Amino acid sequence: MNIVLLGAPGAGKGTQAAKLVEEFGTPHISTGDILRAAVKNQTELGKKAKSYMDAGELVPDSLIIDLMNERLQEPDAAKGFILDGFPRTTAQAVSLDALLSQLKRPLDGALLVDVPFDAIVDRLTSRRCCKDCGAIGTVADASCPKCGGEMYQRDDDNEATVRNRLSVYERSTSPLIDYYKGKGLLLTVDGNRPVDTVYADVKALLDL
Repeated sequence: MNIVLLGAPGAGKGTQAAKLVEEFGTPHISTGDILRAAVKNQTELGKKAKSYMDAGELVPDSLIIDLMNERLQEPDAAKGFILDGFPRTTAQAVSLDALLSQLKRPLDGALLVDVPFDAIVDRLTSRRCCKDCGAIGTVADASCPKCGGEMYQRDDDNEATVRNRLSVYERSTSPLIDYYKGKGLLLTVDGNRPVDTVYADVKALLDL
């Protein structure tokens, strides 16, 4: 299973990826995780990436691709991969295709978790987090359902910020949907349903 995850912030990509990892053991690879690991391990690429990050600049696509190449050749990725957060643009998708072609490990699909923006706004603005254990709940939870701790709303879960994040996503990342549709790789699942219902459809789409 070699897949790219697509979908707006709050669509539930991470939740579905976690279920795939739990059942199949396929590594869930995000650019953030790759960057943090490379910097922590002080690899040559990690040192280069850190110089950009310390300066508050975006890490160039070419460096991200080199890091991805390094990561995909680690032993756990032999059984496949779930890419999350990369590619973010069509240019990155073209670079990723070239890398996967070199590695002879083509994508099986680009899985789009599709949720209407209004539903995402409702979902994220009603989200609450536990101050003690970090568990995610909703506005209906007076205290943490896991540990009984105090619940709070994250600063970036207010409506104006959520709508801005969705607008950025629509401009920069949603063209990927057309890109993968054109390559016959787009698999779309309705993410505006219960988690287990969505997951059953995800497995059916991926022939798992």
